[in-house]
Amino acid sequence: MEKERTKKSAKSLKIFSRVLLIVIGAVLTAYGLEAVLIPNQVSDGGVTGLSIVGSQLFGIPLGLLIAIINIPFVWLGYKQIGKSFALYSIVGIAALAISASLMHHVPTIIQGDTLLVTVVGGIIIGTGMGLALRNGGALDGIDMLAVLLSRKLPFGTSDLILFLNTFVFVVVSFVFGLQGAILSALAYFIASKVIHIVEEGLSGSKTFKIITNQPEVMVETIRDRLGRGATYSDAYGGYSNEQFKEITCVINRMEESKIKEIIHEIDPNAFVVVYDVAEVRGGNFKKKDIH
Repeated sequence: MEKERTKKSAKSLKIFSRVLLIVIGAVLTAYGLEAVLIPNQVSDGGVTGLSIVGSQLFGIPLGLLIAIINIPFVWLGYKQIGKSFALYSIVGIAALAISASLMHHVPTIIQGDTLLVTVVGGIIIGTGMGLALRNGGALDGIDMLAVLLSRKLPFGTSDLILFLNTFVFVVVSFVFGLQGAILSALAYFIASKVIHIVEEGLSGSKTFKIITNQPEVMVETIRDRLGRGATYSDAYGGYSNEQFKEITCVINRMEESKIKEIIHEIDPNAFVVVYDVAEVRGGNFKKKDIH
């Protein structure tokens, strides 16, 4: 009974921490919009960008438009991704809408310097949206629409996100002018890169798949000089039918140049494939002390 109570308590704490971080992300995003981008006639992409345009054209409060326009996208998220994602997204979008309304008259922290505006605005918004996504929610519904359309159309999700945001920035150009639309696209680009960093972390990981004629020496050297383990799997050449040992090793980004150096030293002709890894859990990934 005590064990079950501890389990429930841990689950409740996890949900609370996720909700808190999503709300913090929403507040950061609202601050980036109201204190940096909007006063300088710069918008954002997605539903938020359309809400900014609507607010400027019709005088409707930005927070209200963010909440209303995101409703169908939250429904899409519920149907396509799941209940918990939709609920966390509702929390995030509601927090963003309320924060944007409360911060409408917050002092502008940067004025006039267009490059600084796009960089600082993009970083603040990207950090906020990345926090929300990392904790299971979303602050903008356009990605959900792209996921749905990718299942119906012969295009990838990233291509559709780019297309949908191109449409948004065309709409932005009618309100903020061509320069405003270009700056908005630049701020969105910076924000997307920051979102990626916040979601995956600064270090990140990579998987190396290595086919070599010296697998034992390669694995031993990686273990001794890099402190990393590796696994074997059998591989067969489709042309030669020759059997190989394929080595798989997961490293962090800072070790990439070192493992490439090791591979080149042992077998310059080794066949190497490198993948980005979003997350590593379990096993013994923590690096051993090799000093």
